[in-house]
Amino acid sequence: MFVSTFVFTSVHSEASNDVNYSNDVIYQIVTDRFYDGNPENNPNGDIFSENCSNLHKYCGGDWQGIIEKINDGYLTDMGVTAIWISQPVENVYALHPSGYTSYHGYWARDYKKTNPFFGSLSDFDRLIDTAHSNGIKIIMDFTPNHSSPALETDPSYAENGAVYNNGTLLATYSNDPNNFFHHNGGTDFSSYEDSIYRNLYDLADYNLNNEVLDQYLKESIKLWLDRGVDGIRVDAVKHMSQGWQESLMSEIYSHRPVFTFGEWFLGKGEISQQNHYFANESGMSLLDFRYGQTITEVLKDGTANWYDFNKMIQNTAENYDEVIDQVTFIDNHDMSRFSDEGSPNRYTDMALAVLLTSRGVPTIYYGTEQYLTGSKDPNNRKQMENFNISTNSYKIISQLAQVRKSNPAVGYGDTQERWINSDVYIYERQFGNNIVLTAVNSGTSPQNITNLSTALPGGTYRDELNHILDGNSISVTQDGSVESFQLSPKGVAVWQFNGPSTTPMIGHVGPMTGKAGNPITISGEGFGSSEGTVQFGSTNASILSWSETEIQVRVPDVTAGKYDITVSNAKGTISNKYHEFEIVTGNQIAIRFGVNNAYTEPDENVYIVGNVSELGNWDPDKAIGPMFNQVAYEYPTWYYDISVPASKEIEYKFIKKDSSGNVVWESGSNHVYTTPAQGTDTIIANWQ
Repeated sequence: MFVSTFVFTSVHSEASNDVNYSNDVIYQIVTDRFYDGNPENNPNGDIFSENCSNLHKYCGGDWQGIIEKINDGYLTDMGVTAIWISQPVENVYALHPSGYTSYHGYWARDYKKTNPFFGSLSDFDRLIDTAHSNGIKIIMDFTPNHSSPALETDPSYAENGAVYNNGTLLATYSNDPNNFFHHNGGTDFSSYEDSIYRNLYDLADYNLNNEVLDQYLKESIKLWLDRGVDGIRVDAVKHMSQGWQESLMSEIYSHRPVFTFGEWFLGKGEISQQNHYFANESGMSLLDFRYGQTITEVLKDGTANWYDFNKMIQNTAENYDEVIDQVTFIDNHDMSRFSDEGSPNRYTDMALAVLLTSRGVPTIYYGTEQYLTGSKDPNNRKQMENFNISTNSYKIISQLAQVRKSNPAVGYGDTQERWINSDVYIYERQFGNNIVLTAVNSGTSPQNITNLSTALPGGTYRDELNHILDGNSISVTQDGSVESFQLSPKGVAVWQFNGPSTTPMIGHVGPMTGKAGNPITISGEGFGSSEGTVQFGSTNASILSWSETEIQVRVPDVTAGKYDITVSNAKGTISNKYHEFEIVTGNQIAIRFGVNNAYTEPDENVYIVGNVSELGNWDPDKAIGPMFNQVAYEYPTWYYDISVPASKEIEYKFIKKDSSGNVVWESGSNHVYTTPAQGTDTIIANWQ
């Protein structure tokens, strides 16, 4: 079978800012299920289901289909500015013993070749070019956690996890002399460690501490970046070490920075501090499952109300350092569809209106605008049935995408609750003089809204949804009081004011981590047309470009750590502070640190601390851990995979900490270790 392979090129998106998606609307496409633009590339045999009657098999959707839906205006008229596509790499061809196929793109075979059922490399290039010429970014899925289904005892099971490097076999799960895979059995999800170092279901789990595999995966993602990909969604980040993923982000941000977000699945009602820590420290954002679960409970299940939703908004603003970079949604390929058979579509319309005016980067799952239904996999991944541009949801997305694009309050603003009860939520987003006020009534009776105050200047404001959801105009007095009005049952209204700032205001910085010399983009308004200064702490950064709303600079060569960023315009007026940009020591690589004979009391855990920022600069409160001691190595040996600077002499010690914060240090001299220039390594010391 002919499969396109890579020729090295360098294509850069002209669509818009690749690290700031705050004002974008992402449209998630399961490529195989969207539109079949070229039936000639459909599979043959038992992995293909004509008319998509078997949802576990390929149905024919491809990149040509997406191209056609860009060109005919379906996506652009909806206001879509970014498309998240299935992983484009070659997947396994075998039929899973249970009758499943790799139509979803998550069973990679060769990361340096294309999936021929989606198209050739030239088709992919045309997709990139078509998207960019229409102001659309392309986000690709990426699965560095695993290859494909495998059983160690059955080499004939599917393709036995086989992974290839541009056609050359690296290993299979049953023939793995160089340890490309973990061989620790399947995870029972009992602990963070267990989920990292064991297989996720029957998927062959990569040993990311393997130097060859580490290099291969990082080479592969850079090849796709060189084709012009504008963003990356990383699958199963909960099931890989944060240390390796930090080294991956270092590689991406040094090669070509793009917005990157990961999938850390959270179930209904689940809150995870490890999730927050990952989002704040790994260098990538996350899919906001807590947002998705909560809005589902309020508007679909009826098991929560707007007080619960507002609490989620407040708590996540505290939990996430960059809450505006978390990727929000109402449904996706891992959840039941928001629309239900026999249920009113109105609740889907309302949920979309809230999603598109909330903080975070909104993602619309393909077909939601057509009210596709279906419970979990595979029924939530049905073939796109029609492309009707007259549905209310399509119109709502189109209207509010324009508000998102034109009013920076939606992308950058904080959220303030202005009026609330169990059925009604009125919230305001504000950035400088830009304001968006949204009101939603999920009840079945009209609500009389009195004593509502707003930051909107005095005047009359029309509903930006054009009354699609029975919204109305409002009148605001000079003191910010809103004249009383009735909010219709199951009604939503959106009002806005655009008031550009004449003084500098930072709304977004991306990426939020980098080494000295990396390019960083600062977005906001009021920067002025003439060049001013940008400071990281008290150090000036070299400026690459400057405009009224966007500045690009290089990270200054200063001591690694976290720095506040400020912008001063040409007149010397200083902006707000953007807090705690992390400057890393240099190129990052993932090293496994271990310690033998570290015996602990029941309430104690072992951590590592050292002389570089990545190891806490000797501050025990910033020590890395708690370390693991169950899977790769067992107690009293402890281990942890950590991102540290390459080619650097590191001094470090292990410490024990209990839940009260009491610290016991190792005795003796510091451990000393010089990290390699690239790749991975394992260094194990004895407790002193």
